[in-house]
Parts: sequence; C-alpha cells; structure tokens
Amino acid sequence: MKASEQIQVEVVLVHAPVVNKIGETIGSAVTNLDLHDIARAGKTFGVETFWVVTPYEEQQNLVNQITSHWTAGHGGKVASDRAEALSIIKVSPDLESVIASSTKKNGRKPFILTTCAKALTNELHYEAVRDKIFDGEPVMLLFGTAWGLAPSVMEIADATLPPLKGGSSFNHLSVRSAVSIILDRLLSVDRY
Repeated sequence: MKASEQIQVEVVLVHAPVVNKIGETIGSAVTNLDLHDIARAGKTFGVETFWVVTPYEEQQNLVNQITSHWTAGHGGKVASDRAEALSIIKVSPDLESVIASSTKKNGRKPFILTTCAKALTNELHYEAVRDKIFDGEPVMLLFGTAWGLAPSVMEIADATLPPLKGGSSFNHLSVRSAVSIILDRLLSVDRY
C-alpha cells in the first residue's frame, strides 16, 4: 500500500493565537518562505491540506496572492512542481473553521496534535501517531509561528508530539524545518 492511499493528514500553521518571547498572546505575520517550504514538504509526504490560519484580512490576501501566482499565474506556468505543491494551501481566519471543515470532509473530528519545543505531560510518541495515521484516522498537526501556540490552542489538542531535540542546548528551529522533520518521522515510507 502506498502511504498516500490511506492517510488523512492536514497541517495547520497558526499565526493567531500564538505567543511572543515573553508569553503574551499575539498574532504573527505570514512569511513567503513558510508557505513555499511547508507546502512542498506537505505535498512530498502526501498531506491533504496545508491550512494557514490568520484572522488578519491583509495577511489572508497575501497568502491568496502568493498561492494564486504559483498555481494560476505566471509562476505556475514556469514551475509546475511549485504549482502542484502550493495547490494544497487553504487560508482560514480561525482554527475552529479549519476543524469544522476537516470534520465535515472526513465524517469525523480529526485527532488533533499540537507541537511544542518543550516537553509536556500529554505527549504521544511519534510511533503511536504514525500507527493512527496508517490505520486511516484523520490527523491534524498544529504548528505555531512566533514563539509557539497560545495556551488556548494547546488546550484543544488530543495530544502533543514530543519536542524535537538535537545534540545541543539550542532549541529554536524554524517552523518550516520542524514541519519537515515531523512529517518525515510520521509519514516516511522508509522506516530507517
């Protein structure tokens, strides 16, 4: 069986509510690099939809302009691979609408996983999540921008993935790097 035949995984990049360096709840800006890199990683690993959540209309318009350029505009004509990758992007003003859309599409609420750079008590190991995915359970992976997801977002999760750890004390990956690593751990057809 091919991984993409059974998996129902959606990636959600949350721009609000997230927290800043001192823990205040804020909204953050959309970046072009995140859109391109996360969409390309998502498409590579068979992600159905890459949601970009921002309540700010100007930011929503920016996402739509960028994706339109690469899917329907000149960019798509010269880089069809990029067009294919960015075609999985959808924008939403809030997380509740994303969850509702996924629930309607799949006929059941997705298993919601948050990510965090700190160890939390509600962690579910990658292997257990991988089993859920390959058993056909809809899974939604939430990633935060800025300094991470706000507490109100963390509270709605069914579980949190363990933090990514390297061999040093430095622990502040870009969200696009974290998404790529986590997708590889969860969806790779090669089991190392």
